[in-house]
Amino acid sequence: MSKKNRIVEKSDIVDSATYEKNRKQLRKNLVDFKKNRRIPLGPYATFYFECFETMLAQIQEMLHIEKGGENQLNDELIAYNPLIPKGKELVATLMFEIDDPTLRTNFLSKVGGIEENIFILINKEKIKANPEKDLDRTSAEGKASSVQFIHFNFSEEQIEKFKNFNNEVQLGIQHKLYNHISKIPENTRRALISDFI
Repeated sequence: MSKKNRIVEKSDIVDSATYEKNRKQLRKNLVDFKKNRRIPLGPYATFYFECFETMLAQIQEMLHIEKGGENQLNDELIAYNPLIPKGKELVATLMFEIDDPTLRTNFLSKVGGIEENIFILINKEKIKANPEKDLDRTSAEGKASSVQFIHFNFSEEQIEKFKNFNNEVQLGIQHKLYNHISKIPENTRRALISDFI
């Protein structure tokens, strides 16, 4: 029932011994599953589109690593359930992945507010991203976080257009220092269509 309800519930979590026993295979399965949900954009940005399966795996892994029991489980459910698409949206974790620490600090210090400049384009119709409101992802000094949580809210009509492969769908960032747009590949679109009701 939980997947249908689009939240992870306590009953979805397997006990720690079972998870430990199956962890290697579960993590391999997750890597395979996420391949079609990942879109690199430009040299530094990668979007990882989230869903029930990715958030369940994330919660399970956090419990495994931190071993915080019931209290931790409640915190993880509160943190990660908002990142499961609710039927008329796509949700992505955007990561700016820069290995060199000096380059990373320099880049992030200049792209404050970048989370307000992300969109999906269906033909020429723009769906602007809404950053997760859990906390401010740009500091008062104008430094962007290397991890952003992004929601794209769709109308019924936009969902139908997204599902129609005659329409071109692109993902973009339009910032004065980071301006990139890329077609969403067909395999990724097929995976993301399952996020809509």
